[in-house]
Amino acid sequence: MADLKSSFEQASKAVQALPERPDNDTLLRLYALYKQGSEGDVVGDKPGFFDFVGTAKYEAWAKLRGTSQEDAQKKYVDLVKKLTA
Repeated sequence: MADLKSSFEQASKAVQALPERPDNDTLLRLYALYKQGSEGDVVGDKPGFFDFVGTAKYEAWAKLRGTSQEDAQKKYVDLVKKLTA
């Protein structure tokens, strides 16, 4: 468990050092997996209609509702490994 947590933290640092910015779908996936892995299920109200970025982030995170934090952390680490390979 501690090993997964350290891998998750290292992956979050590696994302910020990516040589190229990933496409928007990948960025949303990274965001959602990170939030699910660090905070759990989405809480709060969905952002307003004209907050397009906030709404996209909220919806991406909400799709992961019910996913365990550990599973989300594993998927996040795997995705970051693919992006840094």
